[in-house]
Amino acid sequence: MSQRHQQLDCHRLLCPMPVIRVQDAVADLAVGDLLTAVCTDPGALQDIPAWCRINGHEVVSTETGDDEYIITLRVGET
Repeated sequence: MSQRHQQLDCHRLLCPMPVIRVQDAVADLAVGDLLTAVCTDPGALQDIPAWCRINGHEVVSTETGDDEYIITLRVGET
């Protein structure tokens, strides 16, 4: 079984919507799959990793680009 890597567009969404979109997307993924959320809300850099810690997912990377915040996570067992 191959690992999926899904990208999620969270541009122009404010708290708590990026976290809600991530939660909804993770529900459709398998353990070990990757999800990259591309956000414009700087709060996502704290909110999404906090949600991951609480729910057993791993933050693989966080990046700051031109007016974008990119968080990649690996789906864990919940």
